[in-house]
Amino acid sequence: MTVISGALATAMPPSGALAAEAARSITSKLADGTPIETITLTNAQGVEAKIITYGATLQSLLVPGRGGERADVVLGYDDAALYEAHPNYLGVTVGRFANRIAGGRFALDGKTYQLTQNDGTNSLHGGGNGFDRAVWKVASVESGPTARVVLTHVSADGDAGYPGNLEVTTTYTLDETGALGIIFEAKTDKPTIVNMTNHALFNMAGEDSPGGALDQLLTIPAKAFTPVDAKLIPTGELRPVEGTPFDFRKPRRIAQDIRDGRDDQIRAGRGYDHNFALDKGVTAKPELAARLEDPVSGRVLEVLTTEPGVQFYAGNFLDGTVAGKGGRLYRMGDGIALEPQKFPDAPNHPSFVSARVDPGKPYRHAMIYRVSIQQGTDHK
Repeated sequence: MTVISGALATAMPPSGALAAEAARSITSKLADGTPIETITLTNAQGVEAKIITYGATLQSLLVPGRGGERADVVLGYDDAALYEAHPNYLGVTVGRFANRIAGGRFALDGKTYQLTQNDGTNSLHGGGNGFDRAVWKVASVESGPTARVVLTHVSADGDAGYPGNLEVTTTYTLDETGALGIIFEAKTDKPTIVNMTNHALFNMAGEDSPGGALDQLLTIPAKAFTPVDAKLIPTGELRPVEGTPFDFRKPRRIAQDIRDGRDDQIRAGRGYDHNFALDKGVTAKPELAARLEDPVSGRVLEVLTTEPGVQFYAGNFLDGTVAGKGGRLYRMGDGIALEPQKFPDAPNHPSFVSARVDPGKPYRHAMIYRVSIQQGTDHK
């Protein structure tokens, strides 16, 4: 059972005094001199999130462990200019369409749209110049029982090939319980597709942990996943996870089967880089999509979402060529992404939940990163 206890519980002030704070400052700049702001959200339990306006990015998330020690559990860079120079999607807001679209093409109302191809022949995470590369505007910052920052961005009609002028909002919130909420909203002036998520890579032992994240325990409440072809595009099949390396319905050590070359999907993804069809489907309020636990520190992350899928990516393309925070070279398995989303390539699969957005019918995706401490060791 996940409990808010130990360091989190003892750090809590008396009832009625709970509050979360938001602070805003200019901390860095891009190569052309554009200033980048940092908004810091903190609560009384010692949880602290830093969001930067470049890419509406979750730059860091400090979380207490079982002994009270805090660690930054999100991979990233120390300076905004490094996110610009080395775009590895670390902690960013991705869109217009998270994940891959086959051939960078989709049809809407009889018209075919060609998107920017930045992943071989595919379009990935908005085409290489997506929301992660934009400098978002700060609409508001506030403290209170829930601290929040509201960020806005406008994507013009034809941006990366997508139709419609799209007005986008990303709202980060932090409450007194350790829940970091993210709400993505968008409205358009013509039919289009939208699929937004956050691309944080987590290591609950700390982003600088020498052992990486692969010994941590992952749970995903999904009976099926969407297998992919050699280009990591879903085939359209929903394949049962039972009896495969993809069965995370009970806590499973990530490293257990990540290199099992007998499985065609492990070979295709170079490990895990797959969408799971959540048992809950689309929901009105965020429900559990994944749970990640570091047994040593006791830090637990729960990912909740209103969306029907979650992409589990084990950092397979991190190869030690780029230095992250503190000059650390990130490699495969140093962090994992759990990205709530519509299914990859959804516009080209009528059986998948539609990503279509129309005028007067805005897009909304609510997700939560909820942190806590697990006392004791329930799992071996």
